[in-house]
Amino acid sequence: MTTGFFEGLSPIAFEGGNSSNPLAFQHYDRDEVVLGKRMEDHLRFAVAYWHSFAWEGGDPFGGQTFERPWHPQDDMGRAKLKADVAFEMFDLLGVPYFCWHDADLRPEQGSYAANLATLEEITDYVGEKMELRDIGLLWGTANMFSHRRWMSGASTNPDPDMFAFAAATVKGCLDATHKLGGENYVLWGGREGYETLLNTDLGQELDHMGRFLNMVVDYKHKIGFKGAILVEPKPQEPSKHQYDYDAATCIGFLRKYGLEDEVKLNLEQGHAILAGHSFEHEIAVAAAEGMLGSIDMNRNDYQSGWDTDQFPNNVPEVALAYYHILKAGGLQTGGTNFDAKVRRQSIDPVDLIASHVGGMDVCARGLKAAAAMIEDGGLEKALTERYAGWSTASAKDMLNSDLGAIQARVLSEQINPEPKSGRQEILENYVNRFV
Repeated sequence: MTTGFFEGLSPIAFEGGNSSNPLAFQHYDRDEVVLGKRMEDHLRFAVAYWHSFAWEGGDPFGGQTFERPWHPQDDMGRAKLKADVAFEMFDLLGVPYFCWHDADLRPEQGSYAANLATLEEITDYVGEKMELRDIGLLWGTANMFSHRRWMSGASTNPDPDMFAFAAATVKGCLDATHKLGGENYVLWGGREGYETLLNTDLGQELDHMGRFLNMVVDYKHKIGFKGAILVEPKPQEPSKHQYDYDAATCIGFLRKYGLEDEVKLNLEQGHAILAGHSFEHEIAVAAAEGMLGSIDMNRNDYQSGWDTDQFPNNVPEVALAYYHILKAGGLQTGGTNFDAKVRRQSIDPVDLIASHVGGMDVCARGLKAAAAMIEDGGLEKALTERYAGWSTASAKDMLNSDLGAIQARVLSEQINPEPKSGRQEILENYVNRFV
């Protein structure tokens, strides 16, 4: 028996590039083999529970626009109805994974003990649904930013009781993720930052954040959780400055607190834009340090200065992101989570389905373009040629030398190099051949 929320809609089928059906895949054929692996196994799609089911359609200037049968989200009966609808959507889309925050699943109860009890109840209910179908949990996480208790942060809060509440909350969420067979656990510091340095001890807060994350890693090993622990960079909004600004900042933080071998990154396209980067940059930085974990696929409105979390629709951007993912060996325990929401004017159930269909198709097109570029080898060939000088014995010796010896060599060999073209436009034109 279904809820009737998606009444009249059928499971989404692959119809190919000639189809004009907005509720069919044109490019995402889950069984198509790309670089020796099924497309589904490359992309590992996940639906974000929060944006698809918990978000009510508000924005900074207006309140709820969605009228869902599980609104208001204030009791366990509605929480279970929301889960029923969510799994109906997972079935329609045929996605292999979903993701959640604790606050997406269960109603806020006002106390830790009550929140834990409802989380355990709803994850038991969700677990029963998972057993009936082929779907897994890509990752779970704790929402430690929405409720007023988190206004001054969680692990970085100046109140030690709030640190304790945060630690207990993460333990409960990690237990729930482990119970559901989650493949990762994410920590996103939504308010781990500051509004002003006038009332902030930045050094102490960073130390507390580092200690907190070490506690999470220790507990992961204690309970035998085999998934990856991930942190998610975000530069701003809502805080003036957040400690997890971008991939490079997070990597430096992890190395400072001895976590570089234990924690990887969950990277979001929208957050990359807010930090002044491209998504491919953030992925390349994480991959270069062996810390690429998973991705949140979305986009921002380039005319807005905040995190609009729209579904991806730019194939060239997506193709370059997957190019660097494929070069790094692909997503291992990670996946492609649609941390994206329909617009607040898109109020019909069909909009939830169509938005994901479009996003999945864009990612499929991007993946195939990325794979074609790798098979062609043009970018790699250009890269090898540009750095060819460093393969010589004299160049390698120079890195083990000192300034005096290098100066003597420049003088004796009369080294006076001429600049060489980076050929950026030629390479950009090359990429456009594939997208």
